[in-house]
Amino acid sequence: MEFESELQSAHLVRRYKRFLADIKLPNDGIMTIYCPNTGSMKNCKEPNSLIWYSASSNLKRKYPMTWQFIESTDNHIIGINTGLSNKLVVEAIANGTIKQLQDYNELETEVAYGEQNSRIDILLSGGGPSKQKKCYVEVKNVSLGVGSGLGLFPDAVTTRGQKHLQELMLVKKSGCRAVLLFCVQHTGIESVSPADEIDPEYSSLLREAVAAGVEAIAYRTEIDLQKGKIRLQDELAVIL
Repeated sequence: MEFESELQSAHLVRRYKRFLADIKLPNDGIMTIYCPNTGSMKNCKEPNSLIWYSASSNLKRKYPMTWQFIESTDNHIIGINTGLSNKLVVEAIANGTIKQLQDYNELETEVAYGEQNSRIDILLSGGGPSKQKKCYVEVKNVSLGVGSGLGLFPDAVTTRGQKHLQELMLVKKSGCRAVLLFCVQHTGIESVSPADEIDPEYSSLLREAVAAGVEAIAYRTEIDLQKGKIRLQDELAVIL
């Protein structure tokens, strides 16, 4: 995936009101940009950190610049744009990177399903390793690194995520494939685990879901700031 404009760098002043961030430009000017992340952004919003942003071609936007990446305190690059995760996974399925999700004939996104008025991120059907069974794929963005190569999800209590796990268990019970895919936008993460101390209910449900047959897999991104490219690269371990 390539960004529509060249990535530019600045330093973070603050992130606030969920969708906004103030940044300090190289000329010492202050600019407000759009923050495409509604989560807590734990460990991803330290003031004075180096960040990278892109310009949108949409002239109607109030804040035309979008925050994309930040450098962590231990010099790793973190993608904070959660909106990229589904696009990265769709691209990685198409180019064969995600080995577990190959040989399906159809791919749909944001399809209504389940008993709790949910939408699945990706629905694969026709063919695949389970022949004609559909495959429901829920994508979660991972940006919380806690050192020693460990990444945690979630970074805040997520009742929505809990609901998705419940829905995936019902999908599996119905006879279809159910996959939880962690898209890791953090160059320092080598494995992914549930964040027991942040959301113990989610962690418990995740382990229950995997025991019930829901597949939990993780892939990390390769980030090229100079070329303005990002892609899913290789699989990481999910440690429960």
